[in-house]
Amino acid sequence: MREIVPVELGARSYEVRIGTGLIEGAAVEIAPLLRRPRVAIVADETVARLHLDALRAGLGGIESVALTLPAGEGTKSWPHFTRTVEWLLEQKVERKDIVIALGGGVIGDLVGFAAAVLRRGVRFVQIPTTLLAQVDSSVGGKTGINAPQGKNLIGAFHQPSLVLADLGVLETLPKRDFLAGYGEVVKYGLLGDAEFFDWLEAYAPAMAGGDLDKRLHAVKRSVEMKAEIVARDETEEGDRALLNLGHTFCHALEAATGYSDRLLHGEGVAIGCALAFELSQRLGLCPQEAPSRVRAHLRAMGMKVDLADIEGDLPGTDALIELMAQDKKVLDGKLRFILARGIGQAFVTSEVPREVLAGVIDDALARRDP
Repeated sequence: MREIVPVELGARSYEVRIGTGLIEGAAVEIAPLLRRPRVAIVADETVARLHLDALRAGLGGIESVALTLPAGEGTKSWPHFTRTVEWLLEQKVERKDIVIALGGGVIGDLVGFAAAVLRRGVRFVQIPTTLLAQVDSSVGGKTGINAPQGKNLIGAFHQPSLVLADLGVLETLPKRDFLAGYGEVVKYGLLGDAEFFDWLEAYAPAMAGGDLDKRLHAVKRSVEMKAEIVARDETEEGDRALLNLGHTFCHALEAATGYSDRLLHGEGVAIGCALAFELSQRLGLCPQEAPSRVRAHLRAMGMKVDLADIEGDLPGTDALIELMAQDKKVLDGKLRFILARGIGQAFVTSEVPREVLAGVIDDALARRDP
């Protein structure tokens, strides 16, 4: 069971290989990229415990060294970035060598950024072990770490040489993490493919239940959509911003919850998509049934949908809007939102009156205290 999605970027083109048994057959996948039979692997502690031995066995005669980092969003920080870069230098990693990022979005982003700056750029391979990383963060070359001022504010564009999305590893994901990843899957249907959203309404429950054929289709279609957008706009000058549907709200909420387990990234994306459609409807851009349909599907999947689903305190409306103002998508001092004229019809705009945005957040906060 395998599908291949090319990411067409000229000299920086690469393949996203999706299927089962890719980790067990890692030597076959990675050996053609190597100048010498040696790789450096970086994983977090949780993923290393589950999958590092299998990857090393799959590499066969390819020598490997490995660094394990703590699990969690807090690892996307200067201290762990510094540790990773210095460890790679200690291992004498050369520009033609391969660094493997084995893990979810945190490890992929951090290791990709380390590879981008090490010796002014070394090659790396993404082996994403979460649904979120397989459909989103491992593809497209966005790498980086968080700052106290906001998420992903420090980083670089650095494309991988190969992505191996092994569906088998999704079996080890806790249900909450799998559903968080689904927040990024449903985003693709909402931003640009109404038929895919229709398919998800019909088949996503089976996919979440473990149906491999449905998982293969969902991951492939998500990656295809991201690859198409990245090929048109690698460094987010235009269309690529569409991939941030839900993320302006999401990043503010992640900052407000301290980048903690109170809110996983994909959960924030799902809430952000629901709020973006509500904002679109209030601005008269999309029909009233669109946000209702989005919320109904997310609820049916057992996902977080609203601010009321986030445990603990949240700051008020003004503070949340101020956190949005730290977002990378601010342009000329104006917040850029991805809004929608309907399901599958997203677009980018900076023309969102503050009072309408504040009204949406006021009402969402009010739903926390009925």
